[in-house]
Amino acid sequence: MTRIKKSVAAAAIAAAVVGAPTMAQAFASPAKATVAAASNAGAPTSAKAAATASSVRVVAPGERVQAAPKVQLWLTKNGKHWSTPIQANQFRSVVDGNLDMSQPGVSLQSEPVEGRYFLSGVYYGKGDAASVKVVTDKGTVTGRIIHLAGQPGWGAWYATSALPTGPKSKDGKHNFVHSVTVQDTAGHTIATLTLP
Repeated sequence: MTRIKKSVAAAAIAAAVVGAPTMAQAFASPAKATVAAASNAGAPTSAKAAATASSVRVVAPGERVQAAPKVQLWLTKNGKHWSTPIQANQFRSVVDGNLDMSQPGVSLQSEPVEGRYFLSGVYYGKGDAASVKVVTDKGTVTGRIIHLAGQPGWGAWYATSALPTGPKSKDGKHNFVHSVTVQDTAGHTIATLTLP
């Protein structure tokens, strides 16, 4: 089995044993990823610049970031790695061909951790990512960006959100995330993922 299939199988077994929604949901759709200019093309204000400075972190390969309580996130040249209490050593590759890196895009993985949803993904495209906004059915969540030194054209983002409380969709999932948008330092959109 491939690494992704093994991860999904392990998460499904854990969900069955624990009896709680523990499987991470993953979305990536370059076809639905769009690039558009943001309405505020001006220079960032000092407050915006300060927020940007604290929401971006350059990391060394393998350097672990405490992304949420009991959640670690790290990058290698091959992609994004993360561990949660339910499933350790998860991986999203940027080199295996599953992401179309030739055009801007954003991926999304979501899973419950410690009474909240941990949201994360890979972004790729031109520009220096400075912020990420996740629109959920509960409102907009501001996330954080991490990337390797040297701006390899991709990085990772993460955020947390309240757990969804509404009814599940026909496929049994809570489709509470509506979109993920990564912006550059000037406020221009690098990429957006819009979900149904």
